[in-house]
Amino acid sequence: MALALPAWMLPGCQAFPERDAKANGIMPPPHWQAGNPPALKQKLVGVDARLPPQRIEKIQNQPWLGTFSDPLLTALVHTALAQNYDLQAAAARVQAARASAGIAGAGRLPQLSLSSLYQHSDDVASGRFDAFEALFSLSWEIDLWGRIRSSQQAARQEAEAASADWRGARLSLAARTAQTYFELAEAKLQVQVAEQSVKDRRAIGDLVRSRFKLGLTGGLDVRLVLTDLANAEARLADAHNQVQLITRRLETLLGRYPEGNRLATVQLPVPPATLASGLPSQLLLRRPDLVAAFRRLRSADARLASAQQALLPRLTLSASGGTASPALAELIDPRAAAWNLAAGLTQPLFTGGRLQGDIRLQKALVAEALNNYRSTALNAFREVEQALAAEQWLQKQEQSLREAVAQTQESRKLAVYSYRQGLIQILTLLDSYRSTLDAQSTHLAVQRQLLNNRINLYLALGGDVDGG
Repeated sequence: MALALPAWMLPGCQAFPERDAKANGIMPPPHWQAGNPPALKQKLVGVDARLPPQRIEKIQNQPWLGTFSDPLLTALVHTALAQNYDLQAAAARVQAARASAGIAGAGRLPQLSLSSLYQHSDDVASGRFDAFEALFSLSWEIDLWGRIRSSQQAARQEAEAASADWRGARLSLAARTAQTYFELAEAKLQVQVAEQSVKDRRAIGDLVRSRFKLGLTGGLDVRLVLTDLANAEARLADAHNQVQLITRRLETLLGRYPEGNRLATVQLPVPPATLASGLPSQLLLRRPDLVAAFRRLRSADARLASAQQALLPRLTLSASGGTASPALAELIDPRAAAWNLAAGLTQPLFTGGRLQGDIRLQKALVAEALNNYRSTALNAFREVEQALAAEQWLQKQEQSLREAVAQTQESRKLAVYSYRQGLIQILTLLDSYRSTLDAQSTHLAVQRQLLNNRINLYLALGGDVDGG
């Protein structure tokens, strides 16, 4: 029998809308702007020039951890993924979300309960008797319009979002572990540079003191050299402190007590080969944060559908019954059983605006989730473009600094010779040493930044750690 529904109920019958991950986000260009040389950009104008599907699939499935060819780095990242407590907490949240999804769908099935009772009386007036009862009750809401199903779908989408959050936390942990490892390697190299600087300052001090004894220089030169040596020793102490700080931070990521045990490595890995130009922006669809944001949008759609369906009538079936007997053995006699069955149709008429208010609330949450998804997509595009552009400039900076290190080392040799000959002042000599130290230190920092930026690019493109 068809039900005649009022017009204001009809929106409740609408299922939540179909959505497309590309259409609901910010539309990207066919290729990244920062990653292509000008000639290629001109070639791509107005053309959707994509890489072959086989090449795209290879890039999608290629893990980035092995590209650094560092066994110790690989071992540390795997240790962090296995032992980090924050990642384990994220995994527990996934299990909790899946359990919630199961709870949300429980209302679609009949609810059955059974209770038993035993009574004993030994009263003068009523006499002595024993009574055994076995009662059951059953209730079942027939999900005619899909209200419970929509609520369950919302919970399932939330569980999928939590799973994507876990994958994102896993990638982030791997990245932080690798980048902290790079920081530690750089810090140890900075210690070596600072130790050599102290050694050089002491050699200069010996040279100046010997010239002072011969009357070839004044006491001011000695004081300036000693001051410069003290500053170099302070810089060395700071470099050692950075090593212990970074070591303990890395140990915490690994799920270990931060004892400050030093790792054997003192070298920065060689940066992997530059990614091929023309990477398609569709690679971004695998990013966990985009997947999670889209799942939460779908969850909001489902909750809105459930709120709209709450306006419609609810059909409930209920049954109850049982047996009672003074003898326990007679409880299983079907002739002693009594039961009843009822069906009820409930239509909300006036709820003080609660149901309509819930619909308005869910519509606002859908709009929020949609704009959060678009914002997440836009931020993802920024991260990719930024990392691609940064790699180009960091490579140029590293090349210039490498040349600067070579030039300062040669100028330092000339400065020592010129000072011995009395051709320059002590300040010029000390400046040449400081220039060498600064160039070496900055060069190490940029080498580490290149490695960090490459990992940022892998993360921005949603690359997996090890294919797991």
